[in-house]
Amino acid sequence: MIPFNGLFVLLLGLVACLYAAVGHAGATGYIAVMSLAGIEPQTIRPVALLLNVLVGGIATLQFARAGYFSHKLFLPLAAASLPAATIGGWLQMPTTVFEAVVGAVLLFSAGRMFAEWKAGWVAPEVAAEDTQRPSAGLLLALGSGLGFLSGLTGVGGGVFLTPVLLAIKAAPIKEVAAVSAAFILVNSVAGLAGWLAAGNRLPAVGLSLVAAVV
Repeated sequence: MIPFNGLFVLLLGLVACLYAAVGHAGATGYIAVMSLAGIEPQTIRPVALLLNVLVGGIATLQFARAGYFSHKLFLPLAAASLPAATIGGWLQMPTTVFEAVVGAVLLFSAGRMFAEWKAGWVAPEVAAEDTQRPSAGLLLALGSGLGFLSGLTGVGGGVFLTPVLLAIKAAPIKEVAAVSAAFILVNSVAGLAGWLAAGNRLPAVGLSLVAAVV
């Protein structure tokens, strides 16, 4: 069961706002909040993916309207991530394994954010002429690996993709954020498709919860 109390909904809404601003859907935050609320893993994964679709879709639309979306960077990532995320969503893990994998993902995410905060790190702006387009092989490898992880855990993959693309100067910051948002969106849709293909049902998500993240 999902506890639709005011504090729970407020926390999810806050997570959605903070993450969407940087092109992320907020899955790691949703998962952390739901885990603290005592929600079972079988519910956490599909709910996180569903919320990713909502927030990631809105963020993608906003970035695309602003002219920041890069098809050349996105398409190889999506081509590899879609089948991988579907397989990840279809696989059913024992609760202990799921908790271990998700715990590692959350620790990585928290550690990265803490390190950046402590160092006062701000992503450096990269001029378009200074970017270096990654090879198709690298993008396909990133897409397949992060897509599988996305479907398996409910995490959209943006928390891993964004720092990698910035580190290799694949594109300017806002373009990276736009691609990450779209990457999260397609991964989450594919992960949900795999989840349903495995014979599972989507948990009931209250209108108040949907309104909070939108």
